[in-house]
Amino acid sequence: MALLNHLRAASWRSVRGDRLNVQLFSALRALHKSAASEALGVSAAQEETMPQRLITPEDVGTVKTLNEMPGPSTVSNLVEFFWRDGFSRIHEIQLEHRKKYGKIFKSRFGPQLVVSIADRDLVAQVLRAEGTAPQRANMESWKEYRDMRGRATGLISAEGEEWLKMRSVLRQLIMRPRDVAVFTDDVNKVVDDLINRVCALRAEESDGATVLNVNDLFFKYAMEGVAAILYECRLGCLENEIPKETQDYIDALNLMFSSFKTTMYAGAIPKWLRLIIPKPWLEFCSSWDGLFKFSLIHVDKRLRDIKTQLEQGEDVKGGLLTHMLIAKEMSVEEIYANVTEMLLAGVDTTSFTLSWASYLLARHPHVQQQIYTEVTRTLGPGAVATAEDIQHMPLIKGLVKETLRLFPVLPGNGRITQDDLVVGGYFIPKGTQLALCHYSTSLEEESFADALDFCPQRWIRKDYTDRVDNFGSIPFGYGIRSCIGRRIAELEMHLALTRLIQRFRICQSPLTADVNAKTHGLLCPAAPIHLQFIDREN
Repeated sequence: MALLNHLRAASWRSVRGDRLNVQLFSALRALHKSAASEALGVSAAQEETMPQRLITPEDVGTVKTLNEMPGPSTVSNLVEFFWRDGFSRIHEIQLEHRKKYGKIFKSRFGPQLVVSIADRDLVAQVLRAEGTAPQRANMESWKEYRDMRGRATGLISAEGEEWLKMRSVLRQLIMRPRDVAVFTDDVNKVVDDLINRVCALRAEESDGATVLNVNDLFFKYAMEGVAAILYECRLGCLENEIPKETQDYIDALNLMFSSFKTTMYAGAIPKWLRLIIPKPWLEFCSSWDGLFKFSLIHVDKRLRDIKTQLEQGEDVKGGLLTHMLIAKEMSVEEIYANVTEMLLAGVDTTSFTLSWASYLLARHPHVQQQIYTEVTRTLGPGAVATAEDIQHMPLIKGLVKETLRLFPVLPGNGRITQDDLVVGGYFIPKGTQLALCHYSTSLEEESFADALDFCPQRWIRKDYTDRVDNFGSIPFGYGIRSCIGRRIAELEMHLALTRLIQRFRICQSPLTADVNAKTHGLLCPAAPIHLQFIDREN
């Protein structure tokens, strides 16, 4: 790369005429390819297949190398993350580094070099350049566990053709709104239990209105709702006494996220360190054991029920799990893995967003009143909303979008480049790890006016020509690797928020001060959120 920079600088000063420009471009492109090949261990034969389309003659003299990219030093990163607990402040560090280093910067975590992209347009450029099977980053520990236990990978942990095959099977079942709308009745039954649970919990408090730690409540609602769709059964999460196997799953899930710091960044922490500090890795494996055990119980039960129905000559009817088991487009092991990963991904995404949305509504009563007016205007007295009704309530949809903009459950996303790229004026070789800084882009004034303000109305389109910015806030990802459970999560959130606003005024509790966010694998409240749910007069 040093030779490349020297040749580029010296030659460009002496270039005269179009012919020399073309010659220099060819030499520069060849050197770029050779440098990238050497760094990545690519053979000469493989080098011939490396793409040439992303570096053009216009790039000559302007493209910089990774060595020229700004960013924090390795030492400062180690101090930030391992001494100052930067793992819980990843979202804040995005903002700090964006301000200090600009829209694109590099960091080194042990042996890993990470290029962070904190600009809406550059994020869009990267995502639009992806191929048919984009590669995620930071999944090494997930894959290692599955190899160790002989488990299949699911949509979150799989890559390449294996991932593409599973994606093609599942996308036709749950990616389109009309496909998910069939689950409306199932979700509304869970919402019924949520409302009853709110009433029971507030009755336990002296003021008859406060629900303590609403995230615990919404966690159980989300788990019950996702399971009703994935497993086609109820788990009892919202009952006074939670069944033991359900509680075991909840404990395993909590253990999973408590071990996030060590395991999610396995590439930055040598495996030999497990001999000295074995507990985090053992807890990580134990939590996955619990999650898979839970899925095996429910998938196997449904499989036995289907077998019995077929033996008795009955028609087999059911939902998502039944379809997967009957269609046999995936192996049973792949079904175990996918329902495990989808339940894991769906629970906290929905619960954290509902917690933040309720918190924001309590702090902005005028916005809550506007949404209540929309809900009552759309639904008749005592009516229960359906997926179709939600399409006529843009403020409910805007509430979820705005909450996810301010508090994206996944503050950043990772990719491994599958091609050589030029992004923000820098040459990024194939195989480089990228961090897409979604928290930073969602709070930039360049993306959203008055970006720190809570304003669900900003998502309402004035007419068909009005297009709200997409890449400034993409909490469910973009393109072929976007969240496959998005429609299920949105259905759960829309129906729950509509019913809560119909039934209660959501108010701040004297027990809750300002609540900040922290990164704990996902972006979550740093302190419990206590809210009052006061019956509306009608």
